[in-house]
Amino acid sequence: MLGIVRQKMFERSSMLRSYSSAAKQMTVREALNSALHEEMSADSKVFLMGEEVGEYQGAYKITKGLLDKYGPERVLDTPITEAGFAGIAVGAAYYGLKPVVEFMTFNFSMQAIDHIINSAAKSNYMSAGQISVPIVFRGPNGAAAGVGAQHSQCYAAWYASCPGLKVLTPYNSEDARGLLKAAIRDPDPVVFLENELLYGESFPTSDEVLDSSFCLPIGKAKIERKGKHVTIAAYSKMVGYSLKAAEILEKDGIDAEVINLRSIRPLDRSTINDSVRKTNRLVTVEEAFPQHGVGAEICACVVEESFAYLDAPVERIAGADVPMPYAANLERMALPQVVPFLPVPI
Repeated sequence: MLGIVRQKMFERSSMLRSYSSAAKQMTVREALNSALHEEMSADSKVFLMGEEVGEYQGAYKITKGLLDKYGPERVLDTPITEAGFAGIAVGAAYYGLKPVVEFMTFNFSMQAIDHIINSAAKSNYMSAGQISVPIVFRGPNGAAAGVGAQHSQCYAAWYASCPGLKVLTPYNSEDARGLLKAAIRDPDPVVFLENELLYGESFPTSDEVLDSSFCLPIGKAKIERKGKHVTIAAYSKMVGYSLKAAEILEKDGIDAEVINLRSIRPLDRSTINDSVRKTNRLVTVEEAFPQHGVGAEICACVVEESFAYLDAPVERIAGADVPMPYAANLERMALPQVVPFLPVPI
């Protein structure tokens, strides 16, 4: 019996060691594309639809190569009518298919919000669990560069306020692969908020992450950097900014812990509170509007559950409470920066 146990332990350790320790570089774009490829290959019920996802291979080339491999029945180019194709996709999910809907920007999801909220998010509850809606709404969210107020808003807090939805916000390539796979496999509707400016960024990616079986749990944050003096909680692009800020703080003797939220709904309250109880300070970072934001929810969560551990007031860093300016200098001033931006006197 002992020999059998030892043999199984040896096989397991050999399996774990089979992954190369040398990480490969992968862009967020490649991570998303590979996740779609693998999930479509594994499950014939998965299909894509959206504007320019097929012949043009995606406005941001996330769907590159998918039309050639899976054909027009599973990669559907749609007219410019978000309300129309989002409604069709929800109906398909009612009947057991697994649509992945791409919005060219989540600002355009406002055209489809009735289907996302009233049809997708609420049907499982209203049917007493008889109807599942396995659908993913994905695309770039938040500010890009020089595209004005109608293409720059962050909708994380909007969708995260609605029961029935799961809201995911990947930062790096590992997040993009693991979370998109989890979203496609999930039986409930998922809003998958990417960042356009991160698509071309490369991140080290291990063989474990590249394995087709890799998947990340929904609702679990990741501590990207351990620290003991202050907790910084951020999501999407602001995770990178927070890590850079932590490096600057380290030069002043401040050891910051950086949490990559990954999931906005469900929110990993335990990881946040455990960190604050260790560091006794909290800073939240997001590029969205400050009022009723994700940072505000995190602050409320910590005050409710860990108030006695705080040695200082919580601090929220967010975008300016104005529609996004078009001018480049004003746009920069409207968004959080690693180093404060000082305007040049006229």
